[in-house]
Amino acid sequence: MTNDVHEKLAHHLATPGMGLPPTRALVDLLKEIFTNQEAEIVMLLPTTDVPLKPVGLVDLQGRTALDAQMLADILDDLAERGLIYSGKLESGESGYALHQAGFGFPQSFFWKGEDTPRARKMTKLVLKYFNRTVTREAFGGRKTKAYRYIPINQSLNPEVQAILPHDRMEMVLEAADRFAVAHCPCRVEADLMDRGCGHPLEVCLKFDEMADFLVERGLGKEITRAAARATVRQSAEAGLVHFVDNAAGKVKHNCNCCGCACWNVGSIRRRKIPRDDLMAVYFTRKTLPDQCTGCGACVDICPVQAIELNADVAVVDQQWCIGCGVCTLRCEFDALQICYREDQNQQVPTDFERLHTAIRAENKQG
Repeated sequence: MTNDVHEKLAHHLATPGMGLPPTRALVDLLKEIFTNQEAEIVMLLPTTDVPLKPVGLVDLQGRTALDAQMLADILDDLAERGLIYSGKLESGESGYALHQAGFGFPQSFFWKGEDTPRARKMTKLVLKYFNRTVTREAFGGRKTKAYRYIPINQSLNPEVQAILPHDRMEMVLEAADRFAVAHCPCRVEADLMDRGCGHPLEVCLKFDEMADFLVERGLGKEITRAAARATVRQSAEAGLVHFVDNAAGKVKHNCNCCGCACWNVGSIRRRKIPRDDLMAVYFTRKTLPDQCTGCGACVDICPVQAIELNADVAVVDQQWCIGCGVCTLRCEFDALQICYREDQNQQVPTDFERLHTAIRAENKQG
């Protein structure tokens, strides 16, 4: 067993509730983030089934020789710096939790959209760790995927919307009570590496307790439901893909992703990780050949480059199409449909807790 506290922390983050592969690059990243004492404190936080599930100071005190005030001061400082999550317990007292992959780690370094020497250093460390192998291991390879794509509202016909209301961004927004907006971490990182793509940056939406955390810690801005709707519309018009937790109810966030920079759409676009290994994809596109004029507008806008022209008809690669519906906004001839996948035999998990409980169980089995 290693005596290096950061290596121990890396293995703590590799347990089924977290699932982060404990590579040397992760240890280097953790050493940059936490002092030895902070790493010891962070290891007190359990790797729970469900992200954003805080534990109270009383539960943590029995695991350390530090007095209660010093422990609280360190935890509050870590939360203030955005390095761990903090939220309210049912009692109203403050609680703390680890940032889990996709829920603050490594996003919290980039939500502000700052261009600082610190942000540039973190970009290099994060990109070195989250290579394709780590990304695939952390987010893919299991039956239940953590995230799914939602087709843009205009792309689904009324019949589908009625049967599958949770597959509409409008319903996601209606289910939330509080809203915050932050910068897209992937595109911020790309900008810091001088590889920016020009897509909108401040379009990362957080809901309810995740929104509370970002607002309280100055990592994002509080917005109204109407402003969240406007952000979703702006994202669709810019050709961005709606990406949410793979749950039917009370999702915690909505990213709006591009194929240029984002870890999920970009990996699929570049054919580095198979679509169905990485994401839950419930929809796909079908071309209506009698109406297609071969204009190529959908070819140009497709975020995963899954469309090509063949004999002046748009042909879709069904192995890579993610059913995002972005192409519908560019087609002037109603020559396509976004349809529920015929080979799809999985249901969207009913809620956020069941989603992550299933993921943890599958991680244990793996």
